[in-house]
Amino acid sequence: MDRCGANGTRRVPFAALRHVDLSVAALYIEGATDIGAMANIEDIIGNFSVLDDWDDRYRYLIELGRELPPLAESAHSDANKVQGCASQVWLDTTVRPNGPGGPVLSFLGDSDAHIVRGLIAILFALYSGQNARDILAIDAIQLFEGMGLREHLTPQRSNGFRSLVERIRSDARAALATAA
Repeated sequence: MDRCGANGTRRVPFAALRHVDLSVAALYIEGATDIGAMANIEDIIGNFSVLDDWDDRYRYLIELGRELPPLAESAHSDANKVQGCASQVWLDTTVRPNGPGGPVLSFLGDSDAHIVRGLIAILFALYSGQNARDILAIDAIQLFEGMGLREHLTPQRSNGFRSLVERIRSDARAALATAA
């Protein structure tokens, strides 16, 4: 299937990239201009929808996780640990209080599980850089289900995803309360 993204780049089925060295497979992530660039949520959804096989979707999810910026060792703390996840997950939230629409939140995170790192990357593409009110208005669970992730992940992973979403939403509520 030959589809083009918003910027005119061709989306290639991930299965066609199996022979490619994974260190350069990040170029598949549409919108990435270099290895360290993160894809935006529209590109992730579009790329995910072109992948027919769930093995390819899992590989793509893992590759998204590999593109997460590193989380400093000092941020791997109990205070940043997300409760309710079967895997270890850390979320480091930065709040810029004076955004035009209120406090703006940015996130860094990590997990000891490859698939969970991919789920984190999807959430960061959705939420990071958004103002707190917008974060509270975005339904990540609906997105998660719309991408078909719920039925293809273990219940523990799905619950962990929900815990991470709730932690992000809690940080957004706290940022709004502090700003008030």
